[in-house]
Amino acid sequence: MMNTDLQANLFRHVSADKAVVYRSVMDCFSAAKRQFRLHLRPDEVLAEGRWEALPGQASPRIEDIQAALAQLTEWGNLESQPDMARVASIGDYYRARYLYRLSQGGEAVEAALTTFARTLRRRAELQTVALEDIAHRLQALTALADGPAPDAAKVHEALRDLVRVFESLADNAQAFMAGIGRSLELQQAEAQAVLAYKKRLIDYLERFIGDLVGRSGGIAQHIVALSPRIDPLLWQAAQREARDSAPGDEQEQQDAVARGWQAWRERWKGLRRWFVATHHEPPQAELLRSKARAAIPQLLAAVAALNERRSGRSDRSADFRTLASWFAACENDAQTHRLARAAFALNPARHFSLNPALVPGAQDLPANTPWAEAPPLRIHPRLREYGEAAPRGAMPRVQARDEERRLLALQLQEEHAQIEAARLRLATGRPTRLSELGTLDMHAFALFLSLLGEALTTQASPDAPVALQSGDGLLHIQLQPLAEDTWAEIVTAAGRLGGRDHLVTITRVEDLP
Repeated sequence: MMNTDLQANLFRHVSADKAVVYRSVMDCFSAAKRQFRLHLRPDEVLAEGRWEALPGQASPRIEDIQAALAQLTEWGNLESQPDMARVASIGDYYRARYLYRLSQGGEAVEAALTTFARTLRRRAELQTVALEDIAHRLQALTALADGPAPDAAKVHEALRDLVRVFESLADNAQAFMAGIGRSLELQQAEAQAVLAYKKRLIDYLERFIGDLVGRSGGIAQHIVALSPRIDPLLWQAAQREARDSAPGDEQEQQDAVARGWQAWRERWKGLRRWFVATHHEPPQAELLRSKARAAIPQLLAAVAALNERRSGRSDRSADFRTLASWFAACENDAQTHRLARAAFALNPARHFSLNPALVPGAQDLPANTPWAEAPPLRIHPRLREYGEAAPRGAMPRVQARDEERRLLALQLQEEHAQIEAARLRLATGRPTRLSELGTLDMHAFALFLSLLGEALTTQASPDAPVALQSGDGLLHIQLQPLAEDTWAEIVTAAGRLGGRDHLVTITRVEDLP
């Protein structure tokens, strides 16, 4: 294994003084490797390098390239060997000429840096096309499994494509949902740009959620139908992969097949958990759907916070410039003096802590009365000395709050009665069409919306029935969608709620058999 010092030297060219030159040289060798060229000479590196990235410098000389190649070879990024192809004389033979190629460590460093740059530039996305590709690959595997003798090459190809598409879907979905919470686009954007981004993102999420709901059911059906027959297909793929393993004894070949088969089983298990519920855990696709839905309120909250920051921003210079324009717009001195008193709080403050009624001879004067024209006020010396007029002493007695507590208890009792009435209105235990609910009052409609939201959140598809217990544990809800062309409308004081008709059964938990 490579020791720690050699590993550190492989990355020294990234932070060295001539890092731009070193990176340009290494880019030349990476391009040569992609072109299946084994070696490069210094003059070839000079001719093919991209030296326009050098800040304020012309192209380097051949001596600079040779020095950079020697340094990279010393650090272990390159390997060199004498160049005998251009020797034409004894002098050329004794002159140092070398061919350079990427070392094993240099190849690893270039692959790591490429992956690092690609990851930083990547914009995660919710791939609706991947859902379609997964469904097609599952259909192809089902057709191969139904055949008398599945072709191992076709099985292996279908499984590789399926795993590659699924891994891309899962990785991009996780990165996209994580990036929503820490997106920086809203922090420096203008209001119109924020609104446009919000609309695009909401449309994007709605389109993905619609495709996810529409295709998850079909994908889950393919997976469930294929699961009893998938093991032979996975075994064929593992056997085909084991042909490329290094030669060894028969036991090593069998172990390679067993390890490959186990790896394929793990991948199939992960795919199944993504689209098919296991025991009491919902599928990962349902969790992704819930997170995508939750991203919309998060975006709206971010927009609200942005508006609050913009409206609450304080700029004293801008305020004074605005005030100056107001002064310039005044028609006479009276308006100017009035604006000055309002802007700088120059009005008398007799109402702060002094009650004129308690002072003999004092009158209740308007706020615009100047101090010079108003009668004097007698100020207690204690107020001037200590800032308070009342002498220190025992704390006042605690006021009785019995009447407030009684009113609060009556309010809570009334709210509880309203909620119970709403439960009696809805929790009948009988199947009822939404179109037959009629008019609902404010409290019954609020309870109905809460129960309907909990049921629709756990619905796997628009045609799937739902049965669950409410969040407070008091009610049991069953929701059965009716035909797509049905329509239900609920009338409330706030408006009308319309949509596809459902058969809903709401039962108290204590009334369940």
